[in-house]
Amino acid sequence: MAHGRIVVGVDGSEPSLHALRWADRQAQLTGAAVEAVMAWEMPASFGWAGAVPGLPEDLDIGAIATETLIQAIDQALPRDRAAAVTPVTAMGNPTQVVLDRAEGAELVVVGARGLGTFRATLLGSVSHTVTLHAACPVVVVRGEAEQAD
Repeated sequence: MAHGRIVVGVDGSEPSLHALRWADRQAQLTGAAVEAVMAWEMPASFGWAGAVPGLPEDLDIGAIATETLIQAIDQALPRDRAAAVTPVTAMGNPTQVVLDRAEGAELVVVGARGLGTFRATLLGSVSHTVTLHAACPVVVVRGEAEQAD
């Protein structure tokens, strides 16, 4: 029997590492595969105005995102569990990237930074928007408490 896929939004923050740990524990219970997703965007001044002053022209932001994601997975999980996670990086808005990867998944897991209602409204909230628009169940991992294995 084929098992499902759990998509986890990872940005390297502590809440996203907690979300990755939670997703890993859930995957151990259900037999699902874990897919850790990190989005990246070009700096705002790329485009018609040219590159950000001081940045090398050959800067590969995608490669940096991939390395950052792999480091986050290795930091969050034991080596054997980290090896089972599929890392996915994609250029785009973080919310949209997570929602796109969640198509066909059985679950999406995201961390919440807890910025508060007013700041979240001003800055936009990946976890809030994902819960509203995902086509599958969503778990938002809040706080720093870790569950026992």
